[in-house]
Amino acid sequence: MQILVVDDSLFMRKVVRSVLERGGHQVIGEASNGQDAISQYRDLKPELVIMDITMPVLGGMESLKEILRYAPDAKVLMCSAMGQESMVKECIRYGAKGFIIKPFKADLLLKEITNIS
Repeated sequence: MQILVVDDSLFMRKVVRSVLERGGHQVIGEASNGQDAISQYRDLKPELVIMDITMPVLGGMESLKEILRYAPDAKVLMCSAMGQESMVKECIRYGAKGFIIKPFKADLLLKEITNIS
């Protein structure tokens, strides 16, 4: 699966990329904020976006809404830190296909991707 990874933390992007590549997926782009994510989504047309909720410039929830306006069938997996469960539920209401709580185990991330695809 071709995936766009969106997180303001370079470390988290590297961790997610490593897990995805070991799981047989291809990371076709990385973004450090939501504005960048929207632009890359339009350019790259990934099969899945893994997106952090809390980011500078434009947050994950706003980015999710914009991506879904552009591509209503987009698959977006939200990623959040512990304690943001209410935001995660709101993202699901807006159209996110799933979520994973950080820190996560590699097998849980891969399982969630399988459930979405």
